[in-house]
Amino acid sequence: MTAPEALVIECVGPVTTLTINRPEAFNALNAGVLAELRQAVLEAEADPAVRAVVVTGTGDKAFSAGADLKELAGMTTDRAHETMRSGQRVMRDIERAAVPVIAAVNGVALGGGFELVLASTFSVLSTRASLGLPESGLGLIPGYGGTQRLPRAVGAQTAAHLMLTGARLNADRAYQLGLTPVPPVAPEDLLATAVAMAEKIAAQGPLAVRSILTALEAGRGALLDTGLQLETGLAALAIGGAESDEGINAFLERRPAVFADPATAPEETA
Repeated sequence: MTAPEALVIECVGPVTTLTINRPEAFNALNAGVLAELRQAVLEAEADPAVRAVVVTGTGDKAFSAGADLKELAGMTTDRAHETMRSGQRVMRDIERAAVPVIAAVNGVALGGGFELVLASTFSVLSTRASLGLPESGLGLIPGYGGTQRLPRAVGAQTAAHLMLTGARLNADRAYQLGLTPVPPVAPEDLLATAVAMAEKIAAQGPLAVRSILTALEAGRGALLDTGLQLETGLAALAIGGAESDEGINAFLERRPAVFADPATAPEETA
């Protein structure tokens, strides 16, 4: 019998859905799943036909319960260092992808699962979602970026409380803290809601979407003036490009814009 795929990839139009498929392990992130996630996001980023990615987990219990503890047990310090750096690279590649990555959180997102949510462009939560970084209760600490991204998202004191106590956030509290931009949705509506958001993004100007993501990424650690300088250049390119011609004309003509695939659009000239 062939083993089921640990990551199920489904492409429908401009949206690619990635489903972590290890329900027997609460969709834990072992090395194989992390490598497949990274590869799938990089391939989506390189494919101009893909405009958005949705990441979710199989079943209704777990988005991902985190790193696979069976892999970590008995690991040497040197091996653990390599493993953590590898996991961090996966999260970083997702965070800075030129295609938006939407986390559809269908259940618990703990440890590395929560870190995957934090690395995504944004998330949509089921009312059954539960998020936390419980590593301290295991004598561990978050290793896939949680100690850095969570304080940036919710503030230092709230992040410290969550990590030091191992407390979990329910979906409503996560929304209150700004960890998701939309109110939690019914479990049966979660994937459809996330895909609808992905399709909405896919209908925007594809070069504009990539430029916005580029500006957001560059601005994370930059001084304001540096970020503004980058924004000026990107905005000027957008204004002078064919994509904005279509968008503005469509608005003035009161019709939906039909944006060209960047792979087939003619090259811009200065």
